[in-house]
Amino acid sequence: MQNIKWISTTREQYWQEKQPEQGVEAVVNLTVTDEAKRVIEGFGGCFNELGYHAIQQLTESEQHKVYDALFSPEGDCRFTICRLPIGASDYALQWYSHNETEDDLEMEHFSIQRDRRFLIPYIKEALKRNPDLQLFASPWSPPTWMKFPKAYNYGTIRWEPEILKAYALYFVKFVQAYAEEGITIHQVHVQNEVVADQKFPSCVWTGEQLRAFIRDYLGPAFKEHGLQTEIWLGTINGIVEDLFTKSASDYDAIAAPTLSDPEASQYVAGVGYQWAGKYALQQTVQSYPEKRYMQTENECGDGKNTWEYAQYVFNLYRHYFVNGVNAYVYWNMVLEPEGKSTWGWNQNAMITAQVTEQKALFNPEYYVMKHFSHFIEPGARRLETTGPWTGTTVAFQNPDGTKVVILQNPFKEEREAQISIDGDACTFLLEAESFHTISW
Repeated sequence: MQNIKWISTTREQYWQEKQPEQGVEAVVNLTVTDEAKRVIEGFGGCFNELGYHAIQQLTESEQHKVYDALFSPEGDCRFTICRLPIGASDYALQWYSHNETEDDLEMEHFSIQRDRRFLIPYIKEALKRNPDLQLFASPWSPPTWMKFPKAYNYGTIRWEPEILKAYALYFVKFVQAYAEEGITIHQVHVQNEVVADQKFPSCVWTGEQLRAFIRDYLGPAFKEHGLQTEIWLGTINGIVEDLFTKSASDYDAIAAPTLSDPEASQYVAGVGYQWAGKYALQQTVQSYPEKRYMQTENECGDGKNTWEYAQYVFNLYRHYFVNGVNAYVYWNMVLEPEGKSTWGWNQNAMITAQVTEQKALFNPEYYVMKHFSHFIEPGARRLETTGPWTGTTVAFQNPDGTKVVILQNPFKEEREAQISIDGDACTFLLEAESFHTISW
């Protein structure tokens, strides 16, 4: 019998190491098969200005504790792929773009000067700990002069050839500017939440517009400038319409136009889904299994960081992995208490920077992430499982052969999971409403 490691997290006790009862007479109710699925690229979160501001409120030792926990290869979460905004996200201190000079089609006034104050120091702390950290970036809004109406929030991009060409150049300049800072942007996603017409920075795109922009402008611009940065079709958040009147699925309307066009699809390395986009993931993966997929923004809650929402989030992880993503990315890694945005919405975070106490508080969703990211290494393969516990379980095999099972007991009473390990039945007593990682 190989060594079994079992970590349990309950509402009352986080991250407890336990031992199963081995070699018992029991009916196996969870079997990990050898049927291998997607390769896993990793886990991460998003670098946002309000997150960096929150970390800065902590003592220096607490700041290091947070950075080590998130990014160190020997730390808790061991992040390997993270996101950053191109211009202001909805968790920026103020709204901005990298070029607000009207009609600057040649991007002569493009600048990441603001990022040197708030985002780049945050990213460099992560890169100190993991120089191999992969980064992907997306805009929430183009520069305002490229939009109608002329504002960061709401609206659409001006569909004019000279504007679209300039916007493709805007992406090129971003990748180049970050490279000059010693930071590689490994992917760009065309737009955060392509159907979000919001009071925070946003811009609505149709599936046909995404196809044309990637095919005719962005892809050729990256090729012309010799960029190795991947282009992803993302981040797709579903269709905001009346459920009873929409005639197309999220997949048909948003992803399929680009992926079904050979000229556009040649530039697309993968697809990023978040929020209601989860309903289109299965169709897309089944139709285009050769592409890579990512859950690009964990659903954000209401700033209360409850145990109940962590249970909901666990099911998001499972949904995305069993339906074919290669990576899972949290939203705000760190926020101040209540997690209020500049536009007034409270959101959850993995870690709360308690400003008054100058201490970092690790929230329930931090431990949900840790149950996955601490054990699953880049290059792991998802494994299929069978048995009654399959509906709340996801399993993986690391490159070194280690098998990892992550499961939730969603019931309000203890339940037993009997797992066959190396031919022996092992019994795991799962506390009510608990999370578990079992590896061997």
